[in-house]
Amino acid sequence: MKWSHLCTNSHSHLETLESDLPLALSLLNNLQEQVVAVTSQIQALTKKVRAGAYPTDKGLSFLEVKDQLLLMYLMDLSYLILDKASGSSLQEHPAILRLVEIRTVLEKLRPLDQKLKYQIDKLVKTAVTGSLSENDPLRFKPRPSNMISKLSSEDEDDEETEEGRSGVSLKKATKGAPKKYIPPRLVPVHYDETEAEREKKLLERARKRALSSSVIRELKEQYSDAPEEIRDSRHPHATRQSQEDQHRINYEESMMVRLSVSKREKGRRKRAHAMSSQLHSLTHFSDISALTGGTPHLDEDQNPIKKRKKVPKKGRKKKGFRRRR
Repeated sequence: MKWSHLCTNSHSHLETLESDLPLALSLLNNLQEQVVAVTSQIQALTKKVRAGAYPTDKGLSFLEVKDQLLLMYLMDLSYLILDKASGSSLQEHPAILRLVEIRTVLEKLRPLDQKLKYQIDKLVKTAVTGSLSENDPLRFKPRPSNMISKLSSEDEDDEETEEGRSGVSLKKATKGAPKKYIPPRLVPVHYDETEAEREKKLLERARKRALSSSVIRELKEQYSDAPEEIRDSRHPHATRQSQEDQHRINYEESMMVRLSVSKREKGRRKRAHAMSSQLHSLTHFSDISALTGGTPHLDEDQNPIKKRKKVPKKGRKKKGFRRRR
């Protein structure tokens, strides 16, 4: 029984090998051709680098580390495939741990690679073409050096010459001088937001505003199965102000005296009166066109109220204090 089972398994393995043999031979032939082509290209590139055609002294260390990791990954992978093809056991193989470690490091380097992608592509394009393109966003970047006044530098040169003649050292002369502005080293990133993405953000903002409106809240309370919540609360700050106002009124009525009101108190009363007198909001419905599929728009009530600037009148003298005699 065991002998027949072994014969059946060996026969099935032979059939599998015979079916996979043509595909394996074709892949090996293609692999051999590709290895020969890649080897010739690498040898030619190595000769040019050794001859000084491609200077690599001031290159990016990030790219060098990435190349070394990829090379080590391919070496360990080839070693693992060799042992697997020879029939050796892969359990506790040292190459597996190294492959996992290198793969983890490469995954961690991916965000940094994405940040440096624009800068690397720009440098490569500049090295190939020799100049920046007309549509490059960094072509018209600001230059902080142009903001330095030339008159101040000339005055400083004159002061340094005068102090040098009088015998004052250069260190003491430049100790109180203003320092040179050094801009922060930020990574340049191209702003690639499209008009469709901007409209999508505006539509999402209008949708959130419509969902938080009083009309939607009242409809939700009306047609919802949840019990209705009745709340009656006041802000502690408003309660304290009302108590102070009531105490003030009682004092004035009892003492028959009108108390003076400061400018801050007048402003507070004016703001409270404006907030309580907005009765037009009772018949005002918020814009919910974002929920119905329409185009959201801004009404006059939704526009922010701009504060009026106080312009001093010409010819008006300031009032001074009179000295009592």
